[in-house]
Amino acid sequence: MSFNILIVEDEPRLAGLIKDYVLQAGMVPHCIDNGLDVVPWVEQRGPDLILLDLMLPGKDGLTICQEIRRTSNVPIIMVTARVEEIDRLLGLELGADDYICKPFSPREVIARVKAVLRRNSPEQSSAARGLLLDHETYKATLNGKVLDLTALEFNLLAMLAEKPGRIFSRDQVMDGIYSDQRVVGDRTIDSHIKKLRKRISLVLPDQEIVHSVYGVGYKFEILDDQ
Repeated sequence: MSFNILIVEDEPRLAGLIKDYVLQAGMVPHCIDNGLDVVPWVEQRGPDLILLDLMLPGKDGLTICQEIRRTSNVPIIMVTARVEEIDRLLGLELGADDYICKPFSPREVIARVKAVLRRNSPEQSSAARGLLLDHETYKATLNGKVLDLTALEFNLLAMLAEKPGRIFSRDQVMDGIYSDQRVVGDRTIDSHIKKLRKRISLVLPDQEIVHSVYGVGYKFEILDDQ
């Protein structure tokens, strides 16, 4: 299967370089250099993944991502040259699947693209291989073994596992597991993560599936070599 990759980038040289690597990877590239053209193109053509630059003429990447998410779950990888924007990308809960910081190597881009496509393939749609979540009874089983979770730990695991590989900031975790919108400190979230990992380790002692992303947040991912 040939994946259609939409490259939204207003720097012609960079767009051309990424296009060449996408072609070499056996995928079909499409390039757009103006933010105003992206949403109509996506609605008409339905790409398999979008590489979306943050700073664009016409309409910025944040706005485009928000508009696409109203009607589509197409995987989106945000691209930015401004490291300080990462927290904003995550904090706005835009629904992006990953982000890449400039400068980057084209090989890194292709590796990220392939990883996101794998995570969103039908075979991986169950979030985690071997993980079953019953939201009515708050029962979680992993590889056929019951995880003894509190309701809060269940909600935390469910939120992370729903989008494997996506990084959630501490603020997003807080909003996702506390329905009453209470404010808690970073250490409280870290404590919940630690307890969840401990319970998972009783079933999978040699694997870590809840990962910390230094300075950013947390993600759920079962690595291929585990």
